[in-house]
Amino acid sequence: MASVASEDGDIGFQIAPMVDVVFVLMLFFMASAGSQVVERELSINLPGGGTAQKNTNVSVPIIVNINPDGSVVVAEKMYGNGADKNLQQLRDFFALGIEQFGDKNPVIVRPAPECRHERVMDVLNAAANSGVTKLTFG
Repeated sequence: MASVASEDGDIGFQIAPMVDVVFVLMLFFMASAGSQVVERELSINLPGGGTAQKNTNVSVPIIVNINPDGSVVVAEKMYGNGADKNLQQLRDFFALGIEQFGDKNPVIVRPAPECRHERVMDVLNAAANSGVTKLTFG
């Protein structure tokens, strides 16, 4: 068995691949050392802590949900069931909102896919009769 091992020959320790690895590591560290970021102080003037002014021009949308059963819900409060065609509570809500905030708040009507088109028209009529001018579907 000893003769078979001697026929293969002992290759020994190869130094060339180790030198290649060392050169690659040197190149990597030299390249990364040249691109170091130098931190500098920026002079920024921050605004003082004055009094805050309330922005009255912000418009808050009013979202009207129409459920499949015909009930009309605004901000988790019901303003009309499926049998209420006139939607007087919804009309009063719109009128009060316009009286307090003007007509800057848009109304977004979100009908359920299964609701009747007639019910959507009832909500649109209630909004128009209350003076709502900014209305869209969402």
